[in-house]
Amino acid sequence: MRKLSAEQIQNNWVKLIDTIEGFISDDRKENLLKFYDDFKERMMFAPASGREHFHNAMPGGYVEHILHIVSYSLEIKQLWEKNGAEINFTDEELVFAALHHDLGKVGDLEHDYYIPNESEWHRKNQGKIYSHNPQLQYMKVPDRGLWLLQHYGVKVTDKEYLGIKLTDGLYDDANKSYLMSYNPDFNLRSNMAYILHQADMMATHIEGDMWNNSDEKIVNTKVPKDKQEQKQVDNLKSKFDELFA
Repeated sequence: MRKLSAEQIQNNWVKLIDTIEGFISDDRKENLLKFYDDFKERMMFAPASGREHFHNAMPGGYVEHILHIVSYSLEIKQLWEKNGAEINFTDEELVFAALHHDLGKVGDLEHDYYIPNESEWHRKNQGKIYSHNPQLQYMKVPDRGLWLLQHYGVKVTDKEYLGIKLTDGLYDDANKSYLMSYNPDFNLRSNMAYILHQADMMATHIEGDMWNNSDEKIVNTKVPKDKQEQKQVDNLKSKFDELFA
């Protein structure tokens, strides 16, 4: 089992906000940062999945997964472009969709998507570390994420919409009409969704390998820069111990 330290969780959050600051244009950055501020604590500690044999089923796993998708998407885009693919989308659109492809996994305005599994038997024998929250209205993960964005007044381009919706590829039957069309008029007019799907698959498998190769040591990265940052880390440690000790 792999774990992240409170310091790593804090560092990843800083990287996530820095990514928004660096790639997202001012006309929607304000609303987006308001959303992230409101969901900060929940998002920081959210897992990326519920089972240990999936990927990043641990506190802080969601944000780390998102950072991987952003990085891999940009790298894969360069590979596609190098080999002659048409790139008719911006880096902002690609990064925006990568940031929010799994946004529905943070839950809704009141409830978390994942909650710790109280069944010791299921945790031990089936690796179900988290359960889906029964208080949530059922929605597909991309649909809930897009709903959250519109609730905060964050505008989404058509390419971003399709990128978020189709990141799971054909693992989601709802995507077949977009990805298995036999009418050329219905083909996707951008390669962005394919790149995001490849990045998601890459991240999921790499995170699975990291989990399997872990020796259960807490991952540490850097020493806090100042007293304020140390206080943030200490607060995170307290929350970390409270929720997941």
